[in-house]
Amino acid sequence: MEHITIKATKRSVGNKQSIKTLRRNGLVPCVIYGQGTENELFAVDAKELKSITHTPTPYIVDMDIEGNVRECIIKDMQFHPVTDATLHMDFLAVSDKKPIVMEVPVKVVGTAAGVKIGGKLAVKVRKIKVSAMMDKLPSLIELNVEPLKLGESLTAGDINLDGVQVVAPKSFILCTVMATRQTATAAAE
Repeated sequence: MEHITIKATKRSVGNKQSIKTLRRNGLVPCVIYGQGTENELFAVDAKELKSITHTPTPYIVDMDIEGNVRECIIKDMQFHPVTDATLHMDFLAVSDKKPIVMEVPVKVVGTAAGVKIGGKLAVKVRKIKVSAMMDKLPSLIELNVEPLKLGESLTAGDINLDGVQVVAPKSFILCTVMATRQTATAAAE
């Protein structure tokens, strides 16, 4: 998994007015918690956060809070309902000693055998939650759909990556090849 460094400044607990002032100055109030440490409040430039909020790629964030670097992942984000500006972010501190649970993008690779004869590939998920140690955490999970025939599916149980555990039921469907009207009428004839 890729790392990205973001610079931040400490902030203190404040009222609504101080938070509004931060946002007016182009900063986003954030908090980092977890790994048995106290919560740490800080603010990050909104433009710098776009490198991690407006991309499908998951990152391990090296948060540089005035010289104190902490490894973390995004836990929660709040956006303005109209302007879509980032209002607040929560980060979860991680370590290389405990497994990390996070969502990883899924990419479909190949053309299914069922699609070649007129079926339709339906991808049910774009991300899937996995658990792994930091060094084993994948940036992307590729699903090879070439052997799928009409009516067949790939499930979470079909994902086999070394050191990575899928946090979903084994029967959870990731993608399936469905019959279309064209294939149904061809089969009836």
